[in-house]
Amino acid sequence: MINATKLIPQGKGLAPVLLKRAPTVELDWDVRQKSRFDCTDSQGRHLGVFLARGTVVRGGDVLVAEDGSLVKVVAAPQPVLVITHCKEHGTPFDLTRAAYHLGNRHVPIELKPDHLKIEPDHVLADMLRSMHLIVHARDAAFEPEGGAYASHAGHSHEHGHEHHGHDHGHHDH
Repeated sequence: MINATKLIPQGKGLAPVLLKRAPTVELDWDVRQKSRFDCTDSQGRHLGVFLARGTVVRGGDVLVAEDGSLVKVVAAPQPVLVITHCKEHGTPFDLTRAAYHLGNRHVPIELKPDHLKIEPDHVLADMLRSMHLIVHARDAAFEPEGGAYASHAGHSHEHGHEHHGHDHGHHDH
């Protein structure tokens, strides 16, 4: 078993040729939100992953093994509900309302401009259909929003609110 203790969000800073050659590992959302898990990569190597607590692994992230080798993470297709608005009777605002109601229930939710994705739940599916939304069961990668308090290490969306002079980046928690 090879340990991997480092994650490079979206492989930033790595040469594309290295990424192209790297083995991959397909992980579903249940596994990708854990900071410790075992998995097997596309070359059949057994990896023990030990990341900082609270780390969420996204499709496109790169794990670095202790021997220096890279393993590219792929978000595995998994059962999801894809929610779209009814083009005949509804408006895109129906999706905004749905996101609000799902958010109130603390449901992990992937937000896209033209659809939402959640994990299968027939009670929620019925609620959404009663709001005139269209709900389809599919197998697809699931990349829910980070929580409001999730650490955004690796994202450099600086909005310059209280930054004077140059930016010092985010601190890992």
